[in-house]
Amino acid sequence: MQNATAQMPSEPERIIKKYPNRRLYDTTTSSYITLAEVKQLVMDHLPFVVRDAKTGVDLTRSILLQIILEEEAGGSPMFTAPVLASMIRFYGNAMQGLMGGYLEKNIQSLMDFQTRFAENTKGLTPEMWTQFLGIQPPGLQGVMDGTLEQSRQMFEQIQEQMQKQTGQMWGALGLKR
Repeated sequence: MQNATAQMPSEPERIIKKYPNRRLYDTTTSSYITLAEVKQLVMDHLPFVVRDAKTGVDLTRSILLQIILEEEAGGSPMFTAPVLASMIRFYGNAMQGLMGGYLEKNIQSLMDFQTRFAENTKGLTPEMWTQFLGIQPPGLQGVMDGTLEQSRQMFEQIQEQMQKQTGQMWGALGLKR
């Protein structure tokens, strides 16, 4: 199943209004909800949009970033400081537009792998899991190497595309590389 929050329709049925007092109001349930409940909507792949109650401005990304911030502060962060610093450096960089798509494709690949892995391990008994966990590091490394290789190939495709576009732009300006 695809990430419902990343591909929300322009106006899903579930609208959450954010009021100036920071409270979130779910118009579907006619009740105030917490950030934890919004996180659960994401986990359940339920499409929603968060709108400013006064202006109607879409605040969905801001709320999702707030959830990520809380998760990162919660003791088991996913991103290291160097990774976050690298992401920040992409803002304002020529590669900024490509970075989002690159990350999205890689995360989708990882989610697809997770789904396939879950499907393939449904019949494992506790004994089989124990055996699997005993050999996990080398086996998992092989799987991750494949994912990293796929990521490297995507990045090379992006580079090739940028080189072609740059060449076309120079050609259109009557300049040669």
